[in-house]
Amino acid sequence: MFRTILTAALAFLAAPAFANDSVAELGTGGLILSRSDAVAMESEDLFISPEKVTVDYVFRNNTDKDVDAIVAFPMPDIEGDPNEMPAIPEAQSDNFLGFEVAIDGVDVKPQLEQKAFALGIDITADLKAQNVPLYPFGDAVKAALAKLPKAVAEDWENRGIIIEDTADDGSGMQTVYAPFWQLRSTYWWRSTFPANKAVHVSHRYKPSVGGTSSVSFYYDGKFQGQYDTYKTRYCMDDAFENAVRKAAKANPDGYPKYFESRIAYILTTGGNWASGSIGNFKLTIDKGSAKNLVSFCGDNVRKVGATTFEVTAKDFYPEHDIDILLLEPSDGNGG
Repeated sequence: MFRTILTAALAFLAAPAFANDSVAELGTGGLILSRSDAVAMESEDLFISPEKVTVDYVFRNNTDKDVDAIVAFPMPDIEGDPNEMPAIPEAQSDNFLGFEVAIDGVDVKPQLEQKAFALGIDITADLKAQNVPLYPFGDAVKAALAKLPKAVAEDWENRGIIIEDTADDGSGMQTVYAPFWQLRSTYWWRSTFPANKAVHVSHRYKPSVGGTSSVSFYYDGKFQGQYDTYKTRYCMDDAFENAVRKAAKANPDGYPKYFESRIAYILTTGGNWASGSIGNFKLTIDKGSAKNLVSFCGDNVRKVGATTFEVTAKDFYPEHDIDILLLEPSDGNGG
């Protein structure tokens, strides 16, 4: 969805634009266990690209008794603010990241827990009473809000559940009610970890890729704007910055012909297993195209392919999240 939006935006851009053409990424992480004293994580193999995130775990129950636990995958919170534009991979579905999970190679159908909030108050029952989907995006919620009784709509507007949104739908300016609530979603399932055995758990989903239709930290011949923030968040090094300068010099307009893509992975939600550390940790980041530029923070990063980079560690304790900045050519030649 974001690429479609950027393609349309770039058709009208002759110079950098920033806040008004940005799409926000939604930070997403890994699995959480309900038991942390018996089950250790022997290994985690994490792969992140603009197209997919895959995680392969090996858990081991080091005790002499089977352990029954709840395993959860928290989806990122999303808000139905019509003035914001988060990057949603599956815009018409409750499973808006396309989450899938398997245990020892067998697909699992997890349960989905969802609750809606407005001003911090649980309004799930209000929405269900009016047959309004909890998921605040997609055609179904628009159709349901259009059918609200006037008294209910006025009450919900006063309570911050919905908001009036005026926009041109192609036939002139129209005012409709739009969601203004927050949705919290968690996939979960029950799992047994047999005594003194390893259990392989793998899951995958489509990442929320945010971005901006131009480079927000270099323009007018120098690094500025978001530069200080990005320098810290993405650990931009000299080679990365020199590539940005080179791209700017190659463009007669003087700004680098790239657009930004951003991915956020919440690694610090982990650690809720025996010892809190990961026996063997491997992170692979694929920048998608050899023509793309990538920057992220990591120790002992190795380039292992034309587009892939790898970080490995033993007895790894997750202390920092992973933020990835991609610069993709905006001239249509990113292939």
